[in-house]
Amino acid sequence: MESTPRPAVSIVIPTHTEKRWPSIVRAVAAAKSQTYTPAEIVVVVDHNPELYRRARRDLSGVTVLENLYTQGVSGNRNTGAFHTSTSLIAFVDDDVSMGPEWLGNLIAPFSDPTVVGAGGGICPDWQTGEPRWMPEEFLWAVGGSYSGMPTTVSKIRNVWSAGMIVRRETFLAVGGFRVGFGKLGNQNRPEDTELCLRMSALGGGHWMYVPDAVIRHEVPAGRSTFGFFIRRCYAEGRGKVAMAGLLDGSESLGSERDYLRSLPRAVVRNLGAAARGKGVGHALKAGGVIAGVAAAGWGGVVETVAARRTPQRVTAEATR
Repeated sequence: MESTPRPAVSIVIPTHTEKRWPSIVRAVAAAKSQTYTPAEIVVVVDHNPELYRRARRDLSGVTVLENLYTQGVSGNRNTGAFHTSTSLIAFVDDDVSMGPEWLGNLIAPFSDPTVVGAGGGICPDWQTGEPRWMPEEFLWAVGGSYSGMPTTVSKIRNVWSAGMIVRRETFLAVGGFRVGFGKLGNQNRPEDTELCLRMSALGGGHWMYVPDAVIRHEVPAGRSTFGFFIRRCYAEGRGKVAMAGLLDGSESLGSERDYLRSLPRAVVRNLGAAARGKGVGHALKAGGVIAGVAAAGWGGVVETVAARRTPQRVTAEATR
């Protein structure tokens, strides 16, 4: 009996700043070290000629491209993905590292033809130590897998582009990441979630979460502060409302509603632990949950108001 041929996969690594050069080198080395050998590794530089020249000069054994679209990570990833020709395309950020079995573990679910994509577990790599106030339920704010996610291989609504893999045919059919919707400057919109929803909607496919396909995601000192946490939650609230406006309205936010319903239990659990003398850190985490929800909620309100005003401005200008 003939064995099923192994699908070919390319790895796309978007990058934008020389400040991450050591991380870029480490991410490329990790991609090269995979036991499941990728057909091609593509590094895409986002409108930074100096970094592009350095990458071309110093990164051997990889393809280096410049972003063909407007500035932003969505166009950066699309540039790399559309360049490839493999049936599967993996994406990793330029500030992650992963063990040699990462790619092989992440590819396993694709034996099911209804799987359109997969993502793995993300472990925050704290450069200055994990803050005492950081709730496990909010590790997504620093790009990590959070408490409440599946612990075994499971269907999931969406994964994160810090370490994900997509079926090329479906990715191309939906046009890839939505250019102009994503992370740029202070804007932090969930371009990966939005992509996952569009890919799932095409033909009823689904995503898989593979917790053993772990990457380590750097969390520098500047992202370990309470101020960053609040800004990130606020941006997430705005981004999710903006995403709903692009898709099917509030119907696309079902997972977010389920998540919010779980947070009161986290507050009660941490306050109870603090009352039993298990440390003030639990009380701080309870406060972190409340602050994070408040910041995200305010962001959602701001985005909702802005969205309602935009058509009015357009109409007013059109009648002049």
